[in-house]
Amino acid sequence: MGKNIDKTHLHIRMLNTSKGPAVQALRAQADKKLYQMAMKQTLENTENLELKQDLVEELWIEEKKLKGVGCRSGLGYTAESVVITTGTFLKGIIHCGDVNYPAGRAGEAPSEKLSDSLRELGVVLGRLKTGTPPRVHKRSIDFAATNPQEPSEKPLHFSFAPSKRWREGQLNCHLTYTSAQTREIILANLHRSPLYSGKIHGPGPRYCPSIEDKINKFPDKIEHPLFLEPEGWDTDEIYVQGFSTSLPADVQLAMLRTIKG
Repeated sequence: MGKNIDKTHLHIRMLNTSKGPAVQALRAQADKKLYQMAMKQTLENTENLELKQDLVEELWIEEKKLKGVGCRSGLGYTAESVVITTGTFLKGIIHCGDVNYPAGRAGEAPSEKLSDSLRELGVVLGRLKTGTPPRVHKRSIDFAATNPQEPSEKPLHFSFAPSKRWREGQLNCHLTYTSAQTREIILANLHRSPLYSGKIHGPGPRYCPSIEDKINKFPDKIEHPLFLEPEGWDTDEIYVQGFSTSLPADVQLAMLRTIKG
């Protein structure tokens, strides 16, 4: 992973350099498509690794021993052990205000039957909540109203044995902030958020809280920082880091128009 991020990052820098080493962190932003292709190539070129692509729907158990997996295609694979890397796919649901629908990620189908197989074997299932922000078009942004965040001038690498030289011509990220108007729109529509209407539950701490959670839990803060991050070298899609939300699409659009830039 370190070697592949060194091959495909479009922005890399050390965070918190004005503070002590305990809180400093190396952060790189990958070109999403390039990283995917580089990792696929890495897997395909790995000796003694055989790749199969299918949707696993059940675990085969005989006399309380794992025998393999059954797939949607009708094929199956015997195995002495199976590692299930579920991601966000097991009976995944996307919530956007009052709208919800099955999905693993945006544009990708969930895994529906594997959960049933696990439950039938006596595995207790739970649900984790994650969040994602809206993406915006690069040409819709006034970058002059934001603060550019430049990548490191010093060569940095995640790998201890970098397979690629220092990447030239990296892209800037940009820092901006929510406003008092953003706060007003969120508070006026809090009842439309699944997290606050009771449709979904998010007990306990979260690493990336939603913007409505931040507004609600820190009412004294008028502004919250956001980072505008390019998704790739060859796309105008920009990720609004720090703006995760499950509010309806019309509210998200109104919120975005109150952000500086």
